[in-house]
Amino acid sequence: MRRARGLARRRELAVVGVLAAVLLGLLLVALSVGDFPLSPAQVLGALVGRGDGGAELVVLQLRLPRALAAVLAGACFGLSGSVLQALLRNPLASPDVIGISAGASAAAVVAVLGLGAPGAGLPGLGVSGAAALGALGTALAISALATRGRLSGYRFVLVGIGAAAALNAVVSLALTRADATEAAQALVWITGSLNGTDWGVVVPLAVGAAVLVPVALACGRLLAGLGVGDDAAAGLGLRVGRARLLLVVVAAVLAAVATAAAGPVAFVALVAGPVARGLLPGRTALGASALVGAVVLTGADLVAQHAPFLPQLPVGVVTGVVGAPYLLWLLVRAGRAGTAG
Repeated sequence: MRRARGLARRRELAVVGVLAAVLLGLLLVALSVGDFPLSPAQVLGALVGRGDGGAELVVLQLRLPRALAAVLAGACFGLSGSVLQALLRNPLASPDVIGISAGASAAAVVAVLGLGAPGAGLPGLGVSGAAALGALGTALAISALATRGRLSGYRFVLVGIGAAAALNAVVSLALTRADATEAAQALVWITGSLNGTDWGVVVPLAVGAAVLVPVALACGRLLAGLGVGDDAAAGLGLRVGRARLLLVVVAAVLAAVATAAAGPVAFVALVAGPVARGLLPGRTALGASALVGAVVLTGADLVAQHAPFLPQLPVGVVTGVVGAPYLLWLLVRAGRAGTAG
């Protein structure tokens, strides 16, 4: 038993180490490439305050905020999806599928468009706050509607998909009634974009991640306790209802914080958990899920910025191109297994 635990622990450390190395490599590339290319030595010099003025301006003011936002938002998305999937025992349970991101989008679009009055939209911080409140409120509403005595993952996903459809209709209605310029701005945001990210976006995101990521990682014990079944968990002294509500709230707030910074970027939360659990079978792999989410979003943003023969794209376009086939494959596999309903 000790040997098996030791092997599992070493595997976990190896996987986390490799993912962290890949993430650092992507960060270095993100800070180096662009219209003003820099060598790794110039990037490191700018980071420690020993670069020339041009390099420090490009790295510290233009590229570093965007790169850090991709890392932090990706980690929050990955953790949110992994917590929901483990809690509901359903691989489709991610914020972008079950309506949490749609709630953030609807609230943010209403804030951006100012309820249809041209120029009356809230400023950037107000939009972020509206997105966070929309995501949290949607998660709590879905949880209340889907819970009848005990929480069913299948029912939760179905209620969430219905809520997402209704909220997307709200977004479409708001866009059709908006001024063309404001509608275009809102459309870019709801696609998911890191364009124009500055330190004013990164600082609140970093504060939120610093608080929420440790809380989510600590929730791994609750997920392990709930994994033995509600009756067994209650017999062990776990307050099942409160534990489930806490996990839903933590996952929703993680998604809200990430969505407020980057918009409702599709499929990052959906793929991060399964990839991490594939690398670490038999474990909740929350830490690995956060790293996978950060790697996916950082890599997708690099492609969005520097794809040849294409203009700079919103990062949500790239994650959508990659994630949509995965979702279709997941549905086909679930149908073959007899779990698609």
